[in-house]
Amino acid sequence: MSDFAERRAALAGVVAITVSPFDEADRLEHDTFRALIRRLVDGGVRAITPNGNTSEFYSLTAEERRAEVELTVAEAGGAAEVIVGVGLDVPTAVAEARQARELGAGMVMVHQPVHPYVSLDGWVAYHRAIAEAVPELGVVPYVRSAAIDGATIARLGELCPNVIGVKYAVPDPVRFATVARRAGLERLVWVAGLAELSAPPFFACGATGFTSGLVNVAPRVSARMLDALHAGDYPAAMRVWESIRVFEELRAENQSADNVSVVKEALAALGLCGRAIRPPSSALPEARRAAVAEIVRRWEI
Repeated sequence: MSDFAERRAALAGVVAITVSPFDEADRLEHDTFRALIRRLVDGGVRAITPNGNTSEFYSLTAEERRAEVELTVAEAGGAAEVIVGVGLDVPTAVAEARQARELGAGMVMVHQPVHPYVSLDGWVAYHRAIAEAVPELGVVPYVRSAAIDGATIARLGELCPNVIGVKYAVPDPVRFATVARRAGLERLVWVAGLAELSAPPFFACGATGFTSGLVNVAPRVSARMLDALHAGDYPAAMRVWESIRVFEELRAENQSADNVSVVKEALAALGLCGRAIRPPSSALPEARRAAVAEIVRRWEI
């Protein structure tokens, strides 16, 4: 099986988005980060994304982003594909994609361009510049805007054969089904980009993998969801869905203000990571911490 075939296979699974642990002095805790990566690998996760949104990408320095890639590649040890989050301006995204290649990663996930004025041609040009800079790497655009249509994604795929998947995070399964079919349902690996709660309807429409922040806390729970979906056993998938619903709803409240905070609180309850988080996010209020700990207590961790 070719490298791209192996990378495509990894995308068709649970794609873990890592957490960035910080100490009391607001420094990245390297040893804790390595332990969290090792826990994912030991839990059977085969696709790991450092520098994603759950990693607090936009709050990390360039040095911290590099450190997360180095630590992930070292700890994964070839047992999991490493998909490095890149973004910001084009020169930075290109430089960090090349850096990911040099450090041993096999793929990059390109964050949705942060710009108030994104044209379809400009979206293609942004991703093309990154993909053409690292033809050896698999490239996965992260689509969060309903304005990005199937024809535009197909055009990027035609220009850049190393664009092998799409992380699709528009909260509309019907829109997703249409976009995926117009872009190429089989040509690209479609990853449900809104985690476990969106996975069942997105799988019904053609997704074969899903991203997860929850997997940092409970790898077995995410694995049960994946196994059920790959087997087409939607009643079993929905039983997992129900067991995590309140946890994921807490993450989604107030336009996902506590998305990462809830995950870090769960890890803190397990003694695996501190709850420190950087602005513009904030730690979960003390009054809500017990609720998270109780949810985690019920899971098979």
